[in-house]
Amino acid sequence: MNNELQIYRKRLIPEECILLKDDIIVEQNDDYILTKWKTLNPKTTFSHGCSCYYLKEGFKISKFYRHDGSLLYWYCDIVEYTRRPEDNALIVTDLLADIILYPDGRMHVVDLDELAEALEKGLITQAQMTACLRQLNNLITIIYRDKFDRLQSPLEKSGL
Repeated sequence: MNNELQIYRKRLIPEECILLKDDIIVEQNDDYILTKWKTLNPKTTFSHGCSCYYLKEGFKISKFYRHDGSLLYWYCDIVEYTRRPEDNALIVTDLLADIILYPDGRMHVVDLDELAEALEKGLITQAQMTACLRQLNNLITIIYRDKFDRLQSPLEKSGL
């Protein structure tokens, strides 16, 4: 039996749950998990990246890199974590609201329309919606207070 943590990405729109079998876990502790990865499907704008799953905050902070290795942007997912101890799995449910931070300082909050659609269609519970909005607010507050470097730090210290 494999004792290594298995990470699954669960999406609500479109509905899917995929084992991230090729992601490499670089470090893990009680607070976060660091991974590096290549895109699941070929993209023209980026090819690989790394992520920090903040297990207590409900964020996943990722660096997306262009094919030449330069930073395209930071992508911040609002997520829900579910542990499945029987097979050492972590289900990471994407709660749809995301923030993109560009190297030039621009910030975009995206996919709030999908969040509304998920609520309308009953794909997300009221508790998940409430958690999503609180976690989104916490992340925006961190960014506005110029404290995002604290979330970047584990990835930067690991050389990712």
